[in-house]
Amino acid sequence: MADNINTKLQLNRDAIDRIDRQVVELLSERVQIDGGYDEAQVLAKVAAFNPGPLSDATLQAIYSALMLAGLAPGAKATDAAYVDGVDRRIVELLNERVTHAGVIGKIKHANGADYYDPTREAQVMAKVTGLNRGPIANATLKAVYREVISGSIALEKKLVIAYLGPEATYTHQAAIRNFGVSLDYRAMKTIPDVFSEVENGKADYGVIPIENSTEGAVFHSMDMLVESDLHICSQVYLPIEHCLISQSPLYEIKEVRSKDQALGQCREWLQKHLHGVPQVDVVSTADAVRTAGDCEGVAAIASALSAQRYGVKVQAHGIQDRDDNVTRFLVVGKTRAKPLGDGLDKTSLVISLKDEVGALVNALRAFANRGINLSKIESRPSRKKAWDYLFFIDFIGHYEDAHVQDALNELELNCSFVKWLGSYPNVSREE
Repeated sequence: MADNINTKLQLNRDAIDRIDRQVVELLSERVQIDGGYDEAQVLAKVAAFNPGPLSDATLQAIYSALMLAGLAPGAKATDAAYVDGVDRRIVELLNERVTHAGVIGKIKHANGADYYDPTREAQVMAKVTGLNRGPIANATLKAVYREVISGSIALEKKLVIAYLGPEATYTHQAAIRNFGVSLDYRAMKTIPDVFSEVENGKADYGVIPIENSTEGAVFHSMDMLVESDLHICSQVYLPIEHCLISQSPLYEIKEVRSKDQALGQCREWLQKHLHGVPQVDVVSTADAVRTAGDCEGVAAIASALSAQRYGVKVQAHGIQDRDDNVTRFLVVGKTRAKPLGDGLDKTSLVISLKDEVGALVNALRAFANRGINLSKIESRPSRKKAWDYLFFIDFIGHYEDAHVQDALNELELNCSFVKWLGSYPNVSREE
């Protein structure tokens, strides 16, 4: 029986590999030809071509990702019938792909596998970019395949993703960037609410901000990681472009509202252009935009998407102090991501040191002696007693790696508290 199942799995995996080779080639061709359609016409066309089982909405999301990147610089006007043929073939192949993926999914889920597999997704992304010979950009291929995977999951189970809301916040954007548009999203008021929703089984995964390249750590998220039994399953890097959003022109603005992190990331711009104008920390960037829409003289700092979502005018784009302003988000859940190997995994843990001389040195030696590369170490008050600190550590490697297990065993000897927070694919900022 096991041999039959393995044979069936391999046949479907081989079929998917064959399809992906064809799809990558066709997508590369597609960005080089222009049939004269506008975006609405393209979206209507691919829905009309759709034989299923993918939903029309998923196919349109796939093509939206493709069109967002735009045609290649050397794209040529091409007979519309030929372009239609390419699009029809892409749609057919993608539907064939999810059919094979569904067979694999049913076998794996019958044996207790999760519907969302961040390690497998990372492998798919590496595969399709490895097949790419251009001119389509790798980032575009990843965006397309993220929607393909999202649509595949949705055919098996409509996962619920809780995120720090409301709608159109940066966390919402990060959630969609990770899971695609085909799943269900639920906005939560606070970071603890995100954790609670997943812990109680009302949501399958949660998305929270953890750190920004300009303003540093999000302490509420760090505290919840210590208290919760959920694991980090994945990470998402989102470039942040802030806008000043208001119904009023710049010279009439009397108050600026946003999250404390967003205000901090625009400190220099605000000092230069709105010196002396009061700044108010609110629960979310989206809440700030709603208020700016209702009140004259009030401005919000948020994304252009939030301005569009709530119908408020953008008075200035790109007001963040650094062009490389990036926020890192975490996906938390009950899933334990499997190892990728070859240095492509990251592990997060939190420790508390014994009150003795050399405690931190001894703890770090557990990593140094095994050649484990630390990518981050940050302290945070434990909130249990004065001057007691927790140390949050990220390093390259997976919890299941033998040398990581050895390091953790040594840590147990030198620390009063050690908690593994999760091991997950170490995607780069460019993803």
